[in-house]
Amino acid sequence: MRLYVPRCRERGFPVCGHPPRRGNPGHVARFRLAGRAVTPAEEAAACYARAVREWGRANIPAEVDVEHFNRLAQQLIDAADADALPLFAGRRAQPCPADDPVGAAMQRIHVLREHRGACHLAAVRLSGLSAREAMVIHLGVEQATHYGRQEPHPVAASLVPRWRRAEQRTDEPQAPLYATLTDRQRTEFARLVDALTASPTP
Repeated sequence: MRLYVPRCRERGFPVCGHPPRRGNPGHVARFRLAGRAVTPAEEAAACYARAVREWGRANIPAEVDVEHFNRLAQQLIDAADADALPLFAGRRAQPCPADDPVGAAMQRIHVLREHRGACHLAAVRLSGLSAREAMVIHLGVEQATHYGRQEPHPVAASLVPRWRRAEQRTDEPQAPLYATLTDRQRTEFARLVDALTASPTP
């Protein structure tokens, strides 16, 4: 079964894809502790959600059927098992306004992105890779440095099959979730995701 959640990477989204999750843990801890003194976690999460919705309103094409997408996406979000997926559970708990269907569509994209991302984190470690190794294999040394890794070295080619296994293991726990949609709904969902996440026209 093909899985349809977008990676949302390198397309100008407010927060881009998976790489920051595998960033330098020291940086993440330092920024988190510094941020707590400025903004409570709940307020910061709400601010993030507003930024996502604002991006959606500014970039989602007017012809996209966001109402239908929201129905399908919410069906998936409600059906998803959040056990051991705290990032996804937190994003799912964030309120999604009923009076902003365009912004809500992009927020739901990000909630589903967190589901795949949380599954991916577990799959990477289960496959015997460190976060640094996974980032270098996936993005290369230059981008790993950009995301905060200090002097990341090239990874041995023998580790690449572990990355492929991690990708497969990422998809496996999501398959039952997308099976809750009918074949027709999955086709419609894929088409709508493509339309929602198309690169903005300059």
